[in-house]
Amino acid sequence: MYSWQYLLKRIGLLITVMWTAATINFLIPKLSPRDPIMERLVQAATQGGRNQSGLQQMIEAYRREFGVDAPIWQQYGNALLKVVRFDYGYSIGQYPRTVNSVILDALPWTLGLGLMSILIAFVIGTILGALLGWPRSPRWLRFFVPTSMLTSAVPAFVLGFLLIYVFSFQLKLFPLAGAYSRTATPELSPEFILDVIRHGFLPACALILFQLGGQALQMRSLMVMTTGEDYIIFADAKGLRPRRIFLGYAVRNALLPQVTGLVLSLGTFIFSTVLVETLFGYPGLGLLINNSIQVLDYNLLYGITMILVFAVCLATLIVDLIYPLLDPRIRYGKA
Repeated sequence: MYSWQYLLKRIGLLITVMWTAATINFLIPKLSPRDPIMERLVQAATQGGRNQSGLQQMIEAYRREFGVDAPIWQQYGNALLKVVRFDYGYSIGQYPRTVNSVILDALPWTLGLGLMSILIAFVIGTILGALLGWPRSPRWLRFFVPTSMLTSAVPAFVLGFLLIYVFSFQLKLFPLAGAYSRTATPELSPEFILDVIRHGFLPACALILFQLGGQALQMRSLMVMTTGEDYIIFADAKGLRPRRIFLGYAVRNALLPQVTGLVLSLGTFIFSTVLVETLFGYPGLGLLINNSIQVLDYNLLYGITMILVFAVCLATLIVDLIYPLLDPRIRYGKA
């Protein structure tokens, strides 16, 4: 199914994308005239009522610590080494904590919310879209076509606002923000798990509804095109059972571009997750990005961005490699 030449080519493409993203992420903060280290120290000195004598020496010491006093080419080389080592140094906003430790605290919340939401939306959207595009499906399913168009056109954070207004303000069924109650103790207990599920229900619903509509409409379009193919007509003429034609011929052949569409939508989904987490005050990478922008924590932003880029590139590579399992006609030759 695969050849070493193809695998090396795909890995080389992944490295090229990572290098391009690292270069762009390094250059963009340099365009800002603001100095995050100076602003952070001045703010700390002002709030603490300290004597600001010697503040300039502190700023220069911190600049040496973070490596921003080095020549631009040396800073660029250090930034690339950080990507290779997966070590992004210290966080400017939460010094002396490292970027990796800050990200590791927020990463499980984003993985739990994001992966669960996108998997649920993909499975339900694919099944619903397949039924909508199958001519022998019940007529009442057509009601979901305009509903899917509506949810796919509304941004996830707008859906989040609507869910907060209805289920938090009006019905008071779910909390407004956070991942768990302030009085709860983080532990592996049924009470804490239920509390986490209750807090994550609304942000998960916002992401699922946003993604589900697009997945359903895309699968419906693919099914409509697939059911008009000659092999579907021939299988129907042979008298095969409708269930076998639906699952073995129509759904299976429409599933490959559906998976491709899922991978292509990961970037949009990640952006929506950032906005939804910020809206709900959910302690994931999205809220961390928002807080990092406010305090100009460039090291933390650099680390989060590169991890997200790497995750999307890795997901694209994995899906590309499992294509032959979904469609045996696909072969990755040596060319």
